Amino acid sequence: MADLIRNHKASFNYELLDRYEAGLELLGPEVKSIRTGHGSLEGARVVIRGGEGYLVGAIIPAYQPANTSTDYDPARTRRLLLSKSELATLVGTSERQRLTLIPLAVYNKGRRLKLGFAVARGKKKHDKRETIKKREAARDIDRDRF
Repeated sequence: MADLIRNHKASFNYELLDRYEAGLELLGPEVKSIRTGHGSLEGARVVIRGGEGYLVGAIIPAYQPANTSTDYDPARTRRLLLSKSELATLVGTSERQRLTLIPLAVYNKGRRLKLGFAVARGKKKHDKRETIKKREAARDIDRDRF
């Protein structure tokens, strides 16, 4: 289960609370593009509308741009495959507690592509500074050990 696309800034910008997994409804060229590692989840989010989950803001370029139709939109909204019970809990947490649903990674699970996402709370500036300090301290300790 290696990550094909990863949102590197998610853990820096957000405090991740609960993790979920969903299937993605994709076109054929999008699947091929993701499997070659092309795509970006930076700035993307998961939205619950009308009892369904959607991935908004993710950019998945065409696999072969020369052979793709002219009306292909790389930033189109993609539907997520979630159970009704998962949708009910996500609606409750995102609306009542004012939390955000952030995509973390797209990965293989067998032959299928899955989206891993998390319920998250945005970090304030001082929290981000604290994260940087901890990361630099750990880096200095590792450097001094060798």
